[in-house]
Amino acid sequence: MKYTVKLYPRAYRDLDEIYSYIAVNLSEPATANKMLESLEEAIISLEQFPERGSIRRVGAYANQGYRQIFVKNYTIIYRIYKANQEVRIVTIRYAPSQL
Repeated sequence: MKYTVKLYPRAYRDLDEIYSYIAVNLSEPATANKMLESLEEAIISLEQFPERGSIRRVGAYANQGYRQIFVKNYTIIYRIYKANQEVRIVTIRYAPSQL
């Protein structure tokens, strides 16, 4: 069963800001393109595997039924709506690894 993936306006803004930051502030447009491709691949994968992300237990949206996927230094936060077969991407946040 394939799910429909929808992005909230905030998630679109997040993608734009991620691209702009890497391409303009860091002067790395090729890296920005690769980063967006990686994020988009992860988002599209939710059509087939909506439950692949872990349940979000810390930070914003924690313990409210949201899930998360990590892509490099970013976290995609989303919620599954099984009744309508939808995945809704709420936001994409910068989350550097804590090494």
